[in-house]
Amino acid sequence: MRVLVAEVRPDTVVATPYRYDDWAVTADGAAYVAVAAVEVGARLVHVSSDALHAGRPVPYGDDEPPTPVHAYGAAKAAAETAVRAIDPGAALVRTSLIVGEGSKQIQLCRDALAGRATLFSDELRCPIDVTDLADAVLELACSSYAGLLNVAGPDPVSRAELGLLVAERYGIDPAGLKTTTSAATGLIRPLDVRLDSTRAAGLLRTRLRGVREVLAR
Repeated sequence: MRVLVAEVRPDTVVATPYRYDDWAVTADGAAYVAVAAVEVGARLVHVSSDALHAGRPVPYGDDEPPTPVHAYGAAKAAAETAVRAIDPGAALVRTSLIVGEGSKQIQLCRDALAGRATLFSDELRCPIDVTDLADAVLELACSSYAGLLNVAGPDPVSRAELGLLVAERYGIDPAGLKTTTSAATGLIRPLDVRLDSTRAAGLLRTRLRGVREVLAR
């Protein structure tokens, strides 16, 4: 990574290190990218996740400390810590479920509607359209904003409700939708994780649309 960045010498680096069950990619990878960006003086935008929060009945503000309850959340929290230490001028975007044609989340909903996967009915998130997120990241890349910023949609929905919205959008019979709860599975997962993106809405020209609008037919 350092060799590649040193050769290309980009003005901006957008970092999206992610592999759900791989600490080295998600956490260590973020640190390596930050070091490489700093060495060439590149503007760094690091894309983080709402998965680093434990969940609670009150939405999370931009600057709230991580409270991870599983390994992936801890990896994303470690990534943020490393990036902020290496490059205090970096923008760190905390986002939620990313939806869009062909996205992982849309495919997961399709699979659940076909009985091949299961969606949690007790996990609330604030999904964002992939194009809205991309536009927001590009704006931040061209700005001097430093620190944490929630960039998510305004509509909190459960994963199961997202499945129903996908069914409506694509004309799929929702009768086959498979759902469960974290309690039923015995898994420890973040539940009510809503991001308050008020700051981003006031700072950016990009309009962060709700998932109901995004998936409207």
